[in-house]
Amino acid sequence: MAIYIIKRAFSILFSILIVTIVIFYMMHSIPGGPFDEEKMPLSQAVKDKIMKMYGLDQPLYVQYLKYMWNALHLEFGRSYQSPGEEMVDLIKRTFRVSAFLGGLGLSWAIPAGLFLGIISAVKPRSLIDYLSTIFTSYTISVPVYVSSIFLIFIFSLKLGWFPTGGFEGPKTWIMPVIAYGLSPSGIIARYTRSSMVEVLNEPYIVTAKSKGLPLWYVIIQHAFRNAMIPILTIMFPMFTRIVTGSIFIERIFRIPGLGGYFVSSIYQRDYPLMMTLMILIAVLLGLTYLFIDVLYTIIDPRIQLWRREL
Repeated sequence: MAIYIIKRAFSILFSILIVTIVIFYMMHSIPGGPFDEEKMPLSQAVKDKIMKMYGLDQPLYVQYLKYMWNALHLEFGRSYQSPGEEMVDLIKRTFRVSAFLGGLGLSWAIPAGLFLGIISAVKPRSLIDYLSTIFTSYTISVPVYVSSIFLIFIFSLKLGWFPTGGFEGPKTWIMPVIAYGLSPSGIIARYTRSSMVEVLNEPYIVTAKSKGLPLWYVIIQHAFRNAMIPILTIMFPMFTRIVTGSIFIERIFRIPGLGGYFVSSIYQRDYPLMMTLMILIAVLLGLTYLFIDVLYTIIDPRIQLWRREL
């Protein structure tokens, strides 16, 4: 197991290196720069001075090597949007907001998705199965920004129950939390149903039922545990995507989270912030998939990853 984890750690580092190279050169290939102002254009002398101060007048490979060297020492510079704040402090402040609302969204999306998926698999072609299919089809096919606007129209403009946005108390959290959990709940329900239907048709499930075991025991102890592998594969990466901030949800509900800064970093050519966010996402995804692989061996002892690596 230790050998496998070490190999995966090196592969994660290599993947992060490739991601940083691609993102660095892609973001510098976008026309325009961080100090190209249309409303209040800077003089060429002032612009050259600012570019020199931030090291943007140097060749791209020099800028990349300097950034990566500083990143190895956990020094990510300062955002052009918030020059008075360290990058680490900026990410900490905004990450808390995104992680809080995203975590609340997953806290209802995961149990709801699992419940709908299991019930639909146990009772196929029933009323609850059809209702679950309608729900999952809606949450998967309809973009999250459409659902967010619909929530604001119904609960804010028509009913007046909640504010249209902000991050000032529990009332402002409810609609973003619902929006955060809609798509994950539908995806989890769809994968759970598909995986459970396949497992419930296995011979050992039929044998367990013929022995007179309670249905709930067969479902939880035998069927659900063996159906968890594909469910985990899609469930845990959702944590990374949600807690790093949903771009559309945070923009629509005016949430001061990480997703909003990600969008503005692209529009305003905020190179340090863009690079730091991409490294954060790459690290979280790499660690998430490594954790999933290890979790496979706990759920199903027949899976022995280290033997496949030898």
